[in-house]
Amino acid sequence: MKNDTIVVLDFGSQYAHLIAKRLRLMGFYSEIALPSSDLSVFDGAKGIIFSGGPSSVYADTVPEFNKEILSLTIPLLGLCYGHQLLALESGGKVGKAAVGEFGIASLEKTDTGESELFTGIPFPTQVWMSHQDAVLSPPPGYRVIATTKDCPYAGLENLAQKRWSLQCHVEVKDTPQGDTILANFASICGMEKNWSGERVLETIMADIQSQANRDGKKRKVLLFLSGGVDSTVAFALLNKALGQERVLGLHIDNGFMRKNESAIIARRYREAGFTNFIVEDASETFLAAVQGLSDPQLKRKAVGETFITVRNQVVSRLGLNEEDWLLGQGTLYPDIIESGGTKNSHTIKTHHNRVDGIQALIEKGLIIEPLRDLYKDEVRTLGKRVGLSDELVFRHPFPGPGLSINVLCRAPDLDDREELERARESIKAIDIDGELTNLGATVDALPVRSVGVQGDFRTYRFPAVLSFKDIFSYFPSWDLLEKESSRITNASDEVNRTVLELAKKAGTFSIREAWCDKARLDQTREVDAITLEAFKSAGWYTKIFQHLTINIPWSTTEGHCSIVLRPVVSEDVMTARFAHLDRELLKSIVEKIMNLGYIDAVYYDITNKPPATFGWE
Repeated sequence: MKNDTIVVLDFGSQYAHLIAKRLRLMGFYSEIALPSSDLSVFDGAKGIIFSGGPSSVYADTVPEFNKEILSLTIPLLGLCYGHQLLALESGGKVGKAAVGEFGIASLEKTDTGESELFTGIPFPTQVWMSHQDAVLSPPPGYRVIATTKDCPYAGLENLAQKRWSLQCHVEVKDTPQGDTILANFASICGMEKNWSGERVLETIMADIQSQANRDGKKRKVLLFLSGGVDSTVAFALLNKALGQERVLGLHIDNGFMRKNESAIIARRYREAGFTNFIVEDASETFLAAVQGLSDPQLKRKAVGETFITVRNQVVSRLGLNEEDWLLGQGTLYPDIIESGGTKNSHTIKTHHNRVDGIQALIEKGLIIEPLRDLYKDEVRTLGKRVGLSDELVFRHPFPGPGLSINVLCRAPDLDDREELERARESIKAIDIDGELTNLGATVDALPVRSVGVQGDFRTYRFPAVLSFKDIFSYFPSWDLLEKESSRITNASDEVNRTVLELAKKAGTFSIREAWCDKARLDQTREVDAITLEAFKSAGWYTKIFQHLTINIPWSTTEGHCSIVLRPVVSEDVMTARFAHLDRELLKSIVEKIMNLGYIDAVYYDITNKPPATFGWE
């Protein structure tokens, strides 16, 4: 371990590596370690941060923790799970909170809350909460420095032991003063700025050359190119480190691309000066691989394994000696942690770049992933640093499985009527905001389930749907809708999303048997193209981090569908807010979509992450 570092203990939360990333972006070098690490791991560390995590600190099964870490005399900062663990291990009491907090909360400083940790912070201050447990009584020697409406011990401090802890997540952008808190902790630790974008680029370049040139061999790299920012930046870095003659980009048209996407990607790469890539049309192979699959995880795995199958076919056809080639991927850290890729993490979804075939190649040392320790905003910064155009760097993320994971499937033998009725009963028990009631709001459950992340665990729930008699005549404020969405998902364990009904044809709707086939993919492509073109024309494309067009088998007529629009705003992927679109723009998009003829309803996902993920599968 290098000197002058702050070590982040990873208790399995989605946010653990985001803490380290935040510190690095601020110029403070940070590394990740397991909470079970030997004390020797912390040689030279200036401070330690205990991350959040999905477990309850009092559960029978918790991440292994080396209690000797508490004997170190360097400053400690606990966040969320780390806040509770420090309290419990110091003699305090932790248990189920009277009221859980998920989303935005207001942090108040106590009368005795003057603390170095809060230097320069105006109170009250907005913070992001995601917890069901809480500190019920502080340990001896600690004083309370902050509270929220529902969390009386939201901030604790023990100056004698150099320990601080907060229930909130300071590492996410929805805690606006989070960087200040982390910078204050770095100051407490005596850290000086020692990390920069230049150093990140130097480190990645050195790592690429080391991995490609190990064992006396000068291996080449075959890289999967989706056309998204991650694989594009990885491609540029590999070319810069090894030269175009040692890198081959493979763009596979898997049939799940956006409208005309593969042709657009090829043109953009040529314009950027890349000549070392090929385009392989494997759409029929991929469609066959997902035929008859309705389980989202099985679908993702099938897509991931088919990438390996097609890669092997290309390698064979081109006569490439596999001993001389590594397989490159534009994997980011969120891909790894959401696939359960760290010791204490839980699988939220299976990424196509972490299926069994890929894992086998990783174990053989045949995978190279230049961006695996980075996050999306860091990748974009690197892309600009190596000279890529805004058109390539700021393109909306588009995962390898593409539209296949936006087309929700349903097998004919699925019977979830009991679960749906339970969700509806749960929703009915929630009192809708009075202002929305005056506008004629009603709430029900949409009979298709989607994936979410609540308390760092994957959930699979029905969305609540808010409906109005004439939504565009009396459109509520986005802030009010956001507040109501959060209240609904907090109040009911049976839902993890809230959607807003924007248009719905008359008739009797049914949930139908549906698969990921070309007809439904083409429906999705058309709607997606209408939406993205409208965003670009109105200047909204660059304001949105990612838009997903979701096709759900909920319709009045066989062969028709309903659409969910899901534009989100995010910087770090780990958290996101739904986009507060211009209402006239949204209205024009909806009108164009409904004019297609085969769309029976349009919904707008008004759920933040958490408790929902970006996509629905």
